[in-house]
Amino acid sequence: MIERIVVTGIGVVSPLGVGVDRFWDRLKNGENGIRAITQFEAGDLACRIAGEVPDISEDPAGFDPDRYLEPKDQKRSDRFIHFALAAAEEALEQAAWRQGTDSDPARAGTIIASGVGGFPAMTAGTRLVDEMGPRRVSPFLVPSFLANLASGQVSIRHGLKGPLGAPVTACAAGLQAIGDAVRYLRSGEADLMVAGGAEACLDRVSYAGFCAARAMSTKFNEDPAHASRPFDRDRDGFVMGEGAGILVLETESHARARGAKPLAVVSGYGTTADAHHVTASPENGEGGLRAMQLALKSAGLAPKDIGYVNAHSTSTPVGDAAELAALNTLFGGRGKDLALSSSKSMTGHLLGAAGAVEAIACVMALQTGMLPPSRNLLIPDPLAAEFELIPDVGIERHVDHVLSNGFGFGGVNASAVFSNADRT
Repeated sequence: MIERIVVTGIGVVSPLGVGVDRFWDRLKNGENGIRAITQFEAGDLACRIAGEVPDISEDPAGFDPDRYLEPKDQKRSDRFIHFALAAAEEALEQAAWRQGTDSDPARAGTIIASGVGGFPAMTAGTRLVDEMGPRRVSPFLVPSFLANLASGQVSIRHGLKGPLGAPVTACAAGLQAIGDAVRYLRSGEADLMVAGGAEACLDRVSYAGFCAARAMSTKFNEDPAHASRPFDRDRDGFVMGEGAGILVLETESHARARGAKPLAVVSGYGTTADAHHVTASPENGEGGLRAMQLALKSAGLAPKDIGYVNAHSTSTPVGDAAELAALNTLFGGRGKDLALSSSKSMTGHLLGAAGAVEAIACVMALQTGMLPPSRNLLIPDPLAAEFELIPDVGIERHVDHVLSNGFGFGGVNASAVFSNADRT
């Protein structure tokens, strides 16, 4: 019998606030985390809104970097690393894991993804060299932006000496980090893994690039709360967000031996490639479909067993349509007993962190018996008519198995099944 891989801790930094409790309370109530950009001048950009993580000065649940890093260390690492450290601290605290006492540090690892890494540090460094010359560059510049330094800094802080990695697979990265961690645990190479994703690449250059690709929403700059609208007929592109989601994963025997409470089971995982196009999925969503089928197969489940899907759906016309086509192929004929929503309608698209933050939403759905909603679902896409959509506010429903998707540029697809730890 294959040993179960369980989630024992979760931590979140998001546009809805810092900390799982506040994040979940706002998510299930359909609150908005998208606003006009404040981090840089955006007046000449086609998209001028973002899912920014609020500061502690404006929101009691906002981010306070001083809680996690000394001022000098804040300057030596970019914002995505700050987020990863904060989310990891919360997750490890909930898991009641104590460095040096609860497991062999050589069998405790770290895999934290990032689609881009420290992009603002890269662009700032480029401007500095161009304007002031190379001698003005800090020796900490490169460690501040390398994508694997979220994993590296969390590993250093908590003494995690096992496997260390950082998937950089665009918007599938956060979910792939979880899948990679599960494989290390199942192979016997580790007993505990800290896994997830972190992203903070809100920057004029990244915005200019995505706007040039016509990927971002441009019609709702004066009405940010209605801009991210997955499954809606009037969707016109994604809204970029930032944040981090971290999960503590363990073999069930390791968790039980140290008295940790399983919150959920990661029961299945699958990943595929479209081999189709750099930025667009095939119209039938074939690659995403295969990822979902692999996740179900590895979980030993059938499509009828899934009660809720937290879709990747980013609010782009082409991407949403492809995912809905795949969902219809896999779950067609189910009727309204399969619930479907997208967390990105409230947070925006957190790129490499999205899959991890949405995985935490799935864990909370299993824990609380509440399925989170989609905002801005005014005129649903006909392709979504097969499913029970959850407009505006979450619904009470206990389910045993949920599925979460993460797809990214380059044709990468990931899908994971999370199951109720007490009823499976």
